[in-house]
Amino acid sequence: MINYRFSRKVNRDFSKTLRKRVNNYFKENELSRNGNTNMAVKSVFALSFYIVPFVVMLTSGIYDLVFLFSMWVLMGVGTAFIGMLVMHDSLHGSYSKNSWMNKLMGFSTFIIGMSPLIWHLQHNVLHHSFTNIEEADEDIDPRFVLRFSEHQPLRWFHKYQHIYAMFFYSLSTVFWVYIKDFVKLFQYREKGLINKGAEFQKVFATIIIKKLLYLALIIGLPVYFLPVSVGTIILMYLAMHVTTGTILSLIFQPAHVTPEAEFYDLPENEVEENWYVHQLRTTSNYAINAPVFSWFVGGLNYQVEHHLFPNVCHIHYPAISNIVQETTKELDLPYYHQPSFASAVKSHFLHLKKMGKG
Repeated sequence: MINYRFSRKVNRDFSKTLRKRVNNYFKENELSRNGNTNMAVKSVFALSFYIVPFVVMLTSGIYDLVFLFSMWVLMGVGTAFIGMLVMHDSLHGSYSKNSWMNKLMGFSTFIIGMSPLIWHLQHNVLHHSFTNIEEADEDIDPRFVLRFSEHQPLRWFHKYQHIYAMFFYSLSTVFWVYIKDFVKLFQYREKGLINKGAEFQKVFATIIIKKLLYLALIIGLPVYFLPVSVGTIILMYLAMHVTTGTILSLIFQPAHVTPEAEFYDLPENEVEENWYVHQLRTTSNYAINAPVFSWFVGGLNYQVEHHLFPNVCHIHYPAISNIVQETTKELDLPYYHQPSFASAVKSHFLHLKKMGKG
């Protein structure tokens, strides 16, 4: 694995000034960089949105298929909420100042069926360190199915990718649970991110055990309690994943796969840019003037701030955004953002259409 090095000389004024201003913001306002009561409320909301429909489905005695399917769809929405409002901050270590609390809330990955370690390595280690760099940022590596940048091979079917992309996006979480965790486990062993031998065996065994327990709960309990066929339960389970995958993809993709975001294909391991400015050039915000929307998506519409300060809880992003915008304006640096969620999604699909043409 290539370990890219960013310049410490280019645009140094920006990183130095920005860090100082953000540090002063927390110090002057006597604020923790971690979560507060608002995060506790969000966590209860997200977990309830998943657990309540599941319990109601199992215990209500209502077996109408429309009702059952609707409960699974609500669980899909709840799963997305858990990912955005709980899991994301906890795995970044920003949910709480207490590591045990971050680990506890990070256990929410069990509800989704994902391995927290694999997610951490792909998202925190690779994506955040080497954003939009080919062969390093796996978030922009959809293999041959989709083409996100001009540096990736163009195939004839990519001219339709803006049409079929949603199909693959909707399957993203079910793919991660049953295929990606295992594929990445072996890849990360070869890349040296997971040590060979005892550590690999321990991680592999942990993933297997957790997934079996996950299946016992999410599939086993409905099979036991509901008088419907196993096939029907699996279809409803897939409906849940399609809901989750669709929501999470539409929230995350407009952050980096857009016309304005830059993509890099570097022959050497030197990046001729400051890491902080690199994040500005590869990341875009949207709907930052929509506080209600921001609350429900866990501040993931503030991706610029998140990438600049990944260890800061998302509840602080609106305030930090003002500081970032002021600093970028002073130093004539980009601050990409779309006015609304709809415009961001539109921009993403326009980018897919453009990349499909060559």
